[in-house]
Amino acid sequence: MASRPRATNPQTSTGNMIADSALGLVPETLSAYMALNRKIWESGPLPPAQIEIARLRNARKVNCVFCKSVRYDIARADGLSEDKVAMIQDDFRDSALSQREKLIIAFTDQILIDPAGVSASFKAELLAEFKVEELVHLSLAVAHFSGFSRCAVSLGGMPDELPIMEIPLPQ
Repeated sequence: MASRPRATNPQTSTGNMIADSALGLVPETLSAYMALNRKIWESGPLPPAQIEIARLRNARKVNCVFCKSVRYDIARADGLSEDKVAMIQDDFRDSALSQREKLIIAFTDQILIDPAGVSASFKAELLAEFKVEELVHLSLAVAHFSGFSRCAVSLGGMPDELPIMEIPLPQ
């Protein structure tokens, strides 16, 4: 992890950890990005705990220290526990996660590694468990999370690790 920042944070503090990061240097872009983030969490067919599983899997794959340490309050309120979070590892297929949760992780990995490489058998598995609208929502969520975490990682300046922190959806 690049602990040396490649971009400095804004001079003024807003109290919002995202706006106070280097991303706050482009407030007009960041505000639109955060509005999309809110819509992904609040307006799609997937519940917050399932969205959080995809977000955390992305965070682990991209190795975004900040993203790995954050837990959204609405996902916890929807039932996502730290025990379940601990199962979002490479050996998730052998975990106690539900079949749906395992498919969310597998689909997230597919999007991150080879989005065009969905096999016919994997597509059939997905369609047996998810409505098409849910898969579109999941695809948009993973693309959004991947872009956000990759941007944060590329800007550098993150510590090697952070404590787990629960936060509300940023405004």
